[in-house]
Amino acid sequence: MKWILILLLTLSVVVLGCNPSGSAVEKTKEEQERLDSSEEKLGVWLTDWNEAMKMAQSYARPVVVDFTGSDWCIWCQKLEEEVFSKDEFMEYAKNNFILLKVDFPQGIKQSDELKAFNQQKLKEYKVEGFPTIVIINEKSQEIARTGYRPGGAEKYIKHLEELLNPPNPQE
Repeated sequence: MKWILILLLTLSVVVLGCNPSGSAVEKTKEEQERLDSSEEKLGVWLTDWNEAMKMAQSYARPVVVDFTGSDWCIWCQKLEEEVFSKDEFMEYAKNNFILLKVDFPQGIKQSDELKAFNQQKLKEYKVEGFPTIVIINEKSQEIARTGYRPGGAEKYIKHLEELLNPPNPQE
């Protein structure tokens, strides 16, 4: 009799403890898949503002926003060639930032919606020239601003670190 009672209690726990819809399991799988797919985008220049902001929130990282004229702006192209295309910068960015490119090309097709959205962001952040690099937090609030600087990837990384962690004059 005791064994039957134990068996019934065990079966009750198993049956009641199971989630027939599987929603809790599916939700965690969905969350994990989302994180896995976003991890592939770390260290990659995104062009979707909303996606970048979601990633910034998920990873608690600042966003480096590159306002650029990729196909006509000489200084933008120099920044790309000397810094942003270098493995050293991309590896550093992959571990520290979300990367977002807001492009204003002359010869590359963009949808009217993207053009309008980029124009809105240009005005919102009061960008007056290219390249302008704006570092923002996950709430789209500006933390720092810079542009092209000579010296390559290593010096640019140090510059970004100084912008984000200015020296304390009292130390």
